[in-house]
Amino acid sequence: MMNRFDILSTPLEGLKVLRRKPVGDSRGFLERMFCAQEFAQILGGKTIAQINRTLTGKCGSVRGMHFQNSPHAEIKFVTCLRGEVFDVAVDVRKNSPTFLHWHGELLTQDNQATFLIPEGFAHGFQTLSDNCEMLYFHTAAHHADSEGALNAQDPRLAIKWPMAITEQSERDKSHALITTDFKGGAP
Repeated sequence: MMNRFDILSTPLEGLKVLRRKPVGDSRGFLERMFCAQEFAQILGGKTIAQINRTLTGKCGSVRGMHFQNSPHAEIKFVTCLRGEVFDVAVDVRKNSPTFLHWHGELLTQDNQATFLIPEGFAHGFQTLSDNCEMLYFHTAAHHADSEGALNAQDPRLAIKWPMAITEQSERDKSHALITTDFKGGAP
């Protein structure tokens, strides 16, 4: 089997960047977006349960920081299909040595990067261009009663967004700031 991905580590354990390896010729290219066989070790027996697509119209918008708690915790594969975003994951695993640390990656329509976000991480992004289209593969279907979220502007997280935030949903703006009794998230 030909390997269609380079799997790169980040400073946060389990958080990965997947570099896709398109195959092309004069007609264009073929690019594998997901391969259960190549990701078997990462998936640990899980399968893709849901695929979502978003479109965010305005540059500077922030979506997130969302996660799912057990037993509905999920692994996410996040890809930018159009435009470019600064994609961020925050470790919310209470017993992790990097608890509440964040890591960001530039995802663009051209850089063949997918952010692999394991269970126990909150996720969000800021659009760096207009009309950003994102594709998400999830190992668990969304479960409203298991939702968790952090405030993307929480000073305790100190996420360095690349630009001023131009838009955010009322729901995302209203997420509480982290307090000392924050228990973390799944798993």
